[in-house]
Amino acid sequence: MPTEERDWSVPPIADAIFDSVINRWDVRCKIVTILVFSFAIASLKHLTPALVAIGISSLVILIAKTSFAKALLRLLAIAGFISMFLIVMPFSVPVHSNDTVIIFGKMDWLVFNLRGLLLAATIAAKAVAITLLMEPLLSTAPLPVTLHGLSKLGVPEMAGQMVLLSYRYLHVFRHEARRMSSGMQVRGFRKHTNIQTLRAVANFLGMLLVRSFERTERVFDAMRARGYKGRFPEPAELHLKTSDLLITALWLSAGSALIIFDRIICQG
Repeated sequence: MPTEERDWSVPPIADAIFDSVINRWDVRCKIVTILVFSFAIASLKHLTPALVAIGISSLVILIAKTSFAKALLRLLAIAGFISMFLIVMPFSVPVHSNDTVIIFGKMDWLVFNLRGLLLAATIAAKAVAITLLMEPLLSTAPLPVTLHGLSKLGVPEMAGQMVLLSYRYLHVFRHEARRMSSGMQVRGFRKHTNIQTLRAVANFLGMLLVRSFERTERVFDAMRARGYKGRFPEPAELHLKTSDLLITALWLSAGSALIIFDRIICQG
């Protein structure tokens, strides 16, 4: 089976390459703190604090020694969604008495509201800041350790096992689909808009499901033969240290400072 590049958007199975403060941070504290910090960013109402949040997220990526390229790829995934806000909201936000608007010639029905643009930019900045935080959250710990931390926080352990097994074997099923597709093309199959193509595609999907189910049974039998009884061995022992609490306190202080800056300074 040819090797395939792993999916960059999810945590690695093996240990992370770089060692940093974020890598050594207890995964339970990291998950809770970054999620709380993300909610703090989402609650911001002004553009300037949202831009500061982007700076904080970028600084965290530097500290974690993770890839800026991967973070930009995550931003690319939401670029279309954010662009729609920037395009639609300036024309759709209701006009208030103190708003600055731009009217295009004699088209009174087409009003460009600068307040709507500012609101859209604020939403976009918050989305960028939160998306950038996902890179240090996901890339600074192996996937089994992250899922183990979630189970310690109360997430059902079976859900974590399902995610882990799906990650491990999804690329196997993808390779199986490619192999079957190549076999069909070698036998002369070409896609057309007719009933024969629909029948061939239906047979292809049915056979893929059957083979995937058979592979799943073999994997489960192999797991039971190795002593699986509903739980995986713990991938790491989690020990809460004083440094973990200090980092958590620093993060929460930064989130509180952002909210104070947004609510008191900017609004005042």
